[in-house]
Amino acid sequence: MQIVPQFLAFVAIFLLLDQMGDVLPSIGLDTHPGLILVYLGGAIGFNTFLIKGFMDSVPQSLDESAVVDGATVATIFWRSILPLTRPALVVIFFITFVFVFNEFILSRTLLTSVEQQTYVVGLQTYSTSDFASNWGQLAAGAMVGAVPIVLTFLILQKGIVSGLTQGAVKG
Repeated sequence: MQIVPQFLAFVAIFLLLDQMGDVLPSIGLDTHPGLILVYLGGAIGFNTFLIKGFMDSVPQSLDESAVVDGATVATIFWRSILPLTRPALVVIFFITFVFVFNEFILSRTLLTSVEQQTYVVGLQTYSTSDFASNWGQLAAGAMVGAVPIVLTFLILQKGIVSGLTQGAVKG
């Protein structure tokens, strides 16, 4: 399956959203909820393997000792496992946020009207003029667009660093 380009799935995704729009217009073509569903479906595989690798590093003896102490399955998850996996969840959130914010081809394909365009697709209009591109406006727009990513990084910086270096040194 890895030798098949992902671009081949665009036709299927386009047709699927087109048909879904006939039944549920709020999640069809040219809607943000439809695009979000496509992004969620595409990110599941990558994020699942990323969190699985991190969950494998959590010792099973932690679960066993919590059961001996009388904890329920929900208590074990919320009070023992989730705090340990928070750095991995922060990294997954940040990687997904940056990908979705900067994704161009799929959003350009699925969002056809100007009113529904994402930031990156709208920014592209500054460089596609017939006779002259607006490079100053494009650069200003790119700087404004960098603000959400930089702010998100600054807010999540501690969790990102600990999440990326969590399994680097095994004792």
